[in-house]
Amino acid sequence: MSKEEAFYKKLKSQLADTSLWPTSYLYKFIVPTSTDKILLVESIFDNMGAVIHKKASKNEKYTSISVNVRMKSPDLVIDKYKEVASKVEGVISL
Repeated sequence: MSKEEAFYKKLKSQLADTSLWPTSYLYKFIVPTSTDKILLVESIFDNMGAVIHKKASKNEKYTSISVNVRMKSPDLVIDKYKEVASKVEGVISL
């Protein structure tokens, strides 16, 4: 099992144990400041009723993106993390 697979397995277990689903989930990402990358993260959560907040770092090299969205299950939460990681180069998921 890869580190990534182990991480997602642990996350799924924690999500299942700590929340009643569906529930609001807060994603946090850090991306290199680029309009394209920020719009790409936003587009992944389009039409989901997500509340998205963005904040540039002090030197404006990076932008933090918080996405608060109602998710139906731990599996769907993880699917979104994987989608962002596969589509947005240089993203850091927190």
